[in-house]
Amino acid sequence: MTQPAFLGIDVGTSSIKVVAVAASGEPLAISSSPMAVSVAQPGWSEQRPEEWWVGTCSAIKEVLTAIENTEILGIGLSGQMHSLVALDHAQSVIRPAILWNDVRSSTEAAYVRDKVGNESLRQLTGNPSLEGFTVTKLLWIRSHEPELYERISHVLLAKDYIRFRLTGELATEPSDASGTLLFDIVKSRWSEEMCQILDVDVDLLPLIIDSASIAGHITNDASRQTGLAEGVAVVGGGADNACAAVGAGVVTPGDVLFTVGTSGAVVSPVDLPLTDPGMRIHSMRHAVADTWYLMGVVLSAGAALDWWRRSSGGTTFDELVAEASTVSTGSNGVTFLPYLTGERTPHADANARGVFFGMHGRTERAHMTRAVMEGVSFALRDSLELMTDHGVSPSEATAVGGGARSNVWLQMISDVMSLRIRTVGPSEGAPLGAAMLAAVGVGAFSNVVDAGKAWLTDLEMVEPDRSQRVAYDDAYGRYRSLYPTLKSSFAEHGRATEPEVD
Repeated sequence: MTQPAFLGIDVGTSSIKVVAVAASGEPLAISSSPMAVSVAQPGWSEQRPEEWWVGTCSAIKEVLTAIENTEILGIGLSGQMHSLVALDHAQSVIRPAILWNDVRSSTEAAYVRDKVGNESLRQLTGNPSLEGFTVTKLLWIRSHEPELYERISHVLLAKDYIRFRLTGELATEPSDASGTLLFDIVKSRWSEEMCQILDVDVDLLPLIIDSASIAGHITNDASRQTGLAEGVAVVGGGADNACAAVGAGVVTPGDVLFTVGTSGAVVSPVDLPLTDPGMRIHSMRHAVADTWYLMGVVLSAGAALDWWRRSSGGTTFDELVAEASTVSTGSNGVTFLPYLTGERTPHADANARGVFFGMHGRTERAHMTRAVMEGVSFALRDSLELMTDHGVSPSEATAVGGGARSNVWLQMISDVMSLRIRTVGPSEGAPLGAAMLAAVGVGAFSNVVDAGKAWLTDLEMVEPDRSQRVAYDDAYGRYRSLYPTLKSSFAEHGRATEPEVD
């Protein structure tokens, strides 16, 4: 007798992850395929969609091998937001995907701000014009690769390309569409006004379906390449942060999610399409019906600690964090700005860069490691404080990602925020949320709230150490003072190191 299960696929920056989840919520198997990022010039970040597909097929096969006598009833996808996949009329990829953390399109982002205006951007899309958003990448291709631009017939996002390969259908859903800057988050449709202003053909953009709606079924060709049964339903899925929130049960207004992965994010669901007048935080559609979320983004979170690990001697994360735990709050006066690839929230500055400040003759690696971890924690606090200005007032939050698996870092985040922080299980993050959406889509649950109640369990609750609040507030104040002081220097440095582009 076969047992029913659901598959969640996450198209991440560093890997493709696939998880099989039993109808009871128990993870049955998980596999991942590592992905490399191509950096042809400073500020560029690209991947080949065909490598996503090869990695997806490999990970699916490995999972299916581990779960014999299991019937996959539905499949959901999550993926990195913003990344642009361009297809021609034959539905073939015409260039490498330009990723979310690619900052080459500063000129195009400024053009959109000037052409549309910040207030119109807020009304039409709910978000600012930044290099990360998909439309600026599309405009960069139009400016720098006009022959390729003329060949573009379809524009997809990362997870939607994999769904296309699985089902043959071209579609997206509201949570990922929100990151294109061509989507009306209030009316949940493509913004024809934005397309007209920017002279972008709206027909390039895919059909929008709901996140838990069935978008298509596994084709015969995809079945042969993955081992999945032909005809299995594939739902719309969601953006990585939206699916991570679903997979952590953060779907109700007032909830807060801290994600500490390669990048970091603070997500808080809201029941109205709130937008920040200064557009320092993002406003997106959730992967849940009639729900939005506010989001702040830290471009280098776990990536900052990984950079420091490689730069400081190549030791392990556990050894670094153990050293950092011996250092007192405030890192003996050392402060770190984690802006290794620019920053999104609250500064929206592609020229911002990483900085160690306050080192002296007695500074050791442990102080600098702790400063990196504190710097990322302070960057997350920046986002939460902006959300409190919009009525978000949590008494606790949920944390996911690699950073949440470190007791030291989890306690640090709790202390910095002065919030109880809980972790939940299974702790598979975005692919688990994608599997939940699949379970809802095929009728196993009526909604993701019910799915979360059935599948999720609280693992740990970390209480903030109130005795550390004053020391962290002082250290956070030092952190906050650095960016305004260095902003003009960042801009000057950016002009001096701007890459030449053919």
